[in-house]
Amino acid sequence: MGDLRIRAVDGDGMLEQWRYVHNVVVPPAAMSLADARGRVGRYRLVNAYLGDELVGCSTVRPPVRDGAVATVIARVLPGFRRRGFGAVIYDDGLAHARGLGARTVETCVLAVNEDGLRFAGRRGFVEVDRYVLDGEADEWVDLRLTAPDGQ
Repeated sequence: MGDLRIRAVDGDGMLEQWRYVHNVVVPPAAMSLADARGRVGRYRLVNAYLGDELVGCSTVRPPVRDGAVATVIARVLPGFRRRGFGAVIYDDGLAHARGLGARTVETCVLAVNEDGLRFAGRRGFVEVDRYVLDGEADEWVDLRLTAPDGQ
């Protein structure tokens, strides 16, 4: 784990890597490079590397609304799961969200992503909503962190 590096997305090469992980983990929400570019200015996007190998990515949507609600999403490529990388990526995103003043943290997981739902549950998230977007068939789960420190 000492070799895991977390780097803020900088430039199209890193953004393409972020997009790749995003699209592998959440294929129903696959996005183009142009879509991903639209997120760079609004959200904190990071990639995680083991040595030079891409392991995962994360998105932190800054706090909004009076409750200072931030969204932290950690994604790990299937071949790297259950090795602690998700925890490191998540902890980095949570610390960033807290540093921005987040008092409440939420996340969103594709309902068929059982690994993601188990991970969120172990971190203290509880389900607050399930839904299918208009015109789509995939079910999504919104979760809210109940533990104050997310550990």
